[in-house]
Amino acid sequence: MRILVTGGAGFIGSHLIDRLMQQGHEVICLDNFYTGNKRNIQQWLGNFNFELIRHDIVDPIKLEVDQVYHLACPASPVH
Repeated sequence: MRILVTGGAGFIGSHLIDRLMQQGHEVICLDNFYTGNKRNIQQWLGNFNFELIRHDIVDPIKLEVDQVYHLACPASPVH
């Protein structure tokens, strides 16, 4: 399955990506790296089933996927 994880370089998103990749899914990690860190997904860079897109979710992007996990949010959002 082709799966998009927004906020994929963050703590929760990167752990979800680990599980999805171990299950054999094709994963797209979309992150603006505002709070996420590339080290969290370093092990998947260069993997055929993994794609990293540096992008802010406030800007439109067109992707074809089967599932979306929307985890993009700063750890301490301003109220």
